[in-house]
Amino acid sequence: MTSYSNPDAFVNVKPYPFWLDTIAGEAAAPALQARISCDLAIVGGGYTGLWTALLARRRWPEKKIVIIEAKHCGSEASSRNGGFCSPSISHGTSIAIKRWPQETEKLIALGRANLDELEADLDAYGMQIEFERTGQLNLASHPWQLEGLRSMQQEYQRFGIACEWLEGASLTDKFNSSFYRAGLFEPNYALVNPAKMVSELRRVCLAQGVELYENSAVTALKQQGQNILLRTSSGEAVAGQVVLATNIAVPLLRHLASTVIPVYDYAIVSNPLSERQLEAIGWVGRYGISDSGNRFHYFRKTADNRILWGGYDAIYHFGSRRDESLTQRPETFNRLAEQFSEVFPAIRDIGFSHAWGGIIDTSARTTMFTGCEADGRIAYALGFTGLGVSACRFAALNMLDQLAGEKTARTELRMTSRAPVHFPPEPLRFAGVQAAIRSLAREDRDGHRNVLLKTFDALGIGFDS
Repeated sequence: MTSYSNPDAFVNVKPYPFWLDTIAGEAAAPALQARISCDLAIVGGGYTGLWTALLARRRWPEKKIVIIEAKHCGSEASSRNGGFCSPSISHGTSIAIKRWPQETEKLIALGRANLDELEADLDAYGMQIEFERTGQLNLASHPWQLEGLRSMQQEYQRFGIACEWLEGASLTDKFNSSFYRAGLFEPNYALVNPAKMVSELRRVCLAQGVELYENSAVTALKQQGQNILLRTSSGEAVAGQVVLATNIAVPLLRHLASTVIPVYDYAIVSNPLSERQLEAIGWVGRYGISDSGNRFHYFRKTADNRILWGGYDAIYHFGSRRDESLTQRPETFNRLAEQFSEVFPAIRDIGFSHAWGGIIDTSARTTMFTGCEADGRIAYALGFTGLGVSACRFAALNMLDQLAGEKTARTELRMTSRAPVHFPPEPLRFAGVQAAIRSLAREDRDGHRNVLLKTFDALGIGFDS
């Protein structure tokens, strides 16, 4: 394993998500034993599965609903992210405009309503997840990034999205770093504590009578008459309907295997900052921040005023590897620490307490999609591409609509109802991803978007930040 180039920055660093230290340990639910029957079985106990269970209970109070989770609820992507809770379900307004210009206005409205409803659900069920609707600051450091930020401002103004252009003194008041030249602040954006969101959703689902089985990986799915049979190593479930909410895992439906790839993302968290240190970097507000590179950074404060600093490296491993060992990558942690020092020279010696990685279920168009098959018995959602904290709730509603056989504004969207381009088999997959990453890095350096990236743009293929 690669060693740290600056070990002093990582003294006693913990190799797991910071968020896990903010929640009390929970006793695992029992494993699935023998044979059970239910109306709705949800495979996966992350955000998507938990929201689906909770919203299904509200919709169908009489049904028997079970969640079957391979490990512990939220042990994968749902507890490893940065907690950015977006008002967008399309991975941003610009992607909606590029991919689905005819329904951009609808996508924006549905995304904003989803965030409103998510907040209302938190209040209704008393879920304490450190939800802060404090906005997001988007930053630009290079001329071509300023052009992109101006374009974002124009798109926001076109669709009535509140925003404020920041430059000079107005930028310094929000964030004081000579590394960035301009910013665009959008007030309608939220942050959450990812692990608390999982823990609270899990608690409420159990209180609502949802049955939960953990440490029960589903290994096989089979249609059996009017039902679906799910097998684990120690038991099986016979369900009238099934929701597949496994996201980063190898899909149980084989034809979905090439619709997403596992991309590793990494983050580090600093030791707590004092008020004086926060004033030194000119970041006294509670909003999240993201810069405008293709290989971008996202950063935010925790409740105890640490700085989470993540992103930049997006690593795809040959053969779509999904090894837990790959969540530790010291060369990336070193790079993130060095970049942190460039942006925050006044606190370059603060040191880091946690460093970890996680997998992003990445679709070729960077947005989620859903589907329903087996005569309305199996629904699924995939491809959130790193922006699923809020979109997973929307996906849950979409899947429940489909299982109910209802046509709604959610199910009629082209974005959700049309599958993305499939990734090619290896070795073409690895070669293509590496070529795209090199091209994006070059654009970050000189603002030149080459033929490969322009071709992807024309085909509606992702690799957008």
